[in-house]
Amino acid sequence: MLVHIRRTFANARVVRHLSTFARSEFGKKAKPWRWVMTGVAGTSLTMVALYSGMRPRGVLAATLLDNKDWMSSPITDPKEMEKNPDLMRIKMEMMIMDIQRVFCRALEAEEDGKKFQVDKWSRKEGGGGITCVLQDGRVFEKAGVNISVVTGNLPQQAVQQMKSRGKTLSGKNLPFFATGISSVIHPRNPNVPTVHFNYRYFEVTDEEGKKHWWFGGGTDLTPYYLDDADVEHFHKTLKQACDKHSTSYYPDFKKWCDSYFLIPHRGETRGVGGIFFDDLEDGDQEDLFKFVSDCAAAVTPSYLPLVKKNKDTAYGDKERRWQLLRRGRYVEFNLIYDRGTKFGFSTPGVGYDRLLMSLPLNASWEYCHKPEPGSEEARLTEVLQNPRDWV
Repeated sequence: MLVHIRRTFANARVVRHLSTFARSEFGKKAKPWRWVMTGVAGTSLTMVALYSGMRPRGVLAATLLDNKDWMSSPITDPKEMEKNPDLMRIKMEMMIMDIQRVFCRALEAEEDGKKFQVDKWSRKEGGGGITCVLQDGRVFEKAGVNISVVTGNLPQQAVQQMKSRGKTLSGKNLPFFATGISSVIHPRNPNVPTVHFNYRYFEVTDEEGKKHWWFGGGTDLTPYYLDDADVEHFHKTLKQACDKHSTSYYPDFKKWCDSYFLIPHRGETRGVGGIFFDDLEDGDQEDLFKFVSDCAAAVTPSYLPLVKKNKDTAYGDKERRWQLLRRGRYVEFNLIYDRGTKFGFSTPGVGYDRLLMSLPLNASWEYCHKPEPGSEEARLTEVLQNPRDWV
């Protein structure tokens, strides 16, 4: 019912815009029949524009917002989105909301009626987010797909963190805007790997009024049992998304991923990698946005086939025990080394439960545990200690 009401008001807005167009074309004394004919022609032009990929200004809310089956209404005021459809922060927010919807619906389709709990939140410092969590499902023990759209002044702890990465930011009270999507999926079956992805956009204005912007993100896989064909499919899908923009992206970002997700005190990577990049700012902003969008869109086709293939594979206590031990490594990395977790803890008003969404419901640590030589567990460990090229 609400959908029909929204569409009715959306159509009313279209009529209003077309009426304004008619007045501008024929003047205030235009005959009513000319308004009607202009409305018919305008409607036809609008439909042609929509189906040809064009976006008429002024009808954004009617054409791009009201018909979206997002998990929630957007964080940014729809009126602001309508006024500024070409701003990168608006385009990025709409893109990640699309990705959130597609991925959540795909995961729900693998469950037996289990749905995501949707929590739309706000922070008094500016902005907010949409947290989607599916917990205690038959297939997914814990699945989180979150987006955030945050504004405010950059905390000094975050400024120092960025300076340590080579960012030149002058001033103490730096206005910032950050938006992104972050997801971690912890399956119940040890034969289904865990997947993580994060794609984000950042803007900071320094004390001289100069705006700095960059993109970051990546997608990586953490299996508990190594299936070479699954890992190859995952990497090939990501490579195809990268190759559409540059053949250097996949090898460079695959290497970066292996380096970033290293657990130094264990001497092993968190998983079998994927792609990872940060501070991506060299080049045309629109081209970089398209690259990030294609990488985000590759998540579902890279991961869902692995879920479908393995979710009903038999397992026992031995496999479950190993899964919990590997999850312990996941926790270690996220709490000690992960850059996003550190930034979140230094940003007021984000909420600790949301920051810790990436952690599994269950994990374990056993004193000086070592896999049995020649076992499947040992085969995975060898790959984690010596990252492999998969494509």
